[in-house]
Amino acid sequence: MASEKVLKQKEELVKALAERMKTAKVIILTDYRGINVADVTKLRSDLRNVNSEYKVIKNNIIKRALDMNGENGLDDLLVGPTAILMGDEDYLEPSKVLYNFSKNNDFYKIKGGIIDGKVMTAEEIIALAKLPSRQELLAKLAGCLLANISKLAVALDQVKAQKEA
Repeated sequence: MASEKVLKQKEELVKALAERMKTAKVIILTDYRGINVADVTKLRSDLRNVNSEYKVIKNNIIKRALDMNGENGLDDLLVGPTAILMGDEDYLEPSKVLYNFSKNNDFYKIKGGIIDGKVMTAEEIIALAKLPSRQELLAKLAGCLLANISKLAVALDQVKAQKEA
């Protein structure tokens, strides 16, 4: 039987994780088997660049923290080695980082997660990760608008040239 001190430490860990999960916009669970220290260090660095954190936490602690928040949709994913990603700002960029990492590492798998309070399957998270980023979409929109304005300017110039002739 675990000592009172160890139980108290685990309780505090669960409470801290549950509080962190409440503020997170994105929570993604992954299976991290088959990756080496250099790869996981690079992954953590890439995730920090998009304001997300990546930790390996025991399944039991993750489950208890999710239960504290009234969430049980991820219980079946808490099997085998599990790492958790949590981000407060954007959910798309961390998803993209994990997806790109999983493409380059055969054994690394996204299990599922919670995005903006909605439980998502791995397939749904991967579909989101494949979407263009906000900046890419804005650039495409600006390009389309500029193309139409350019066409209008050319048409007006042609009308002016016909009137002068």
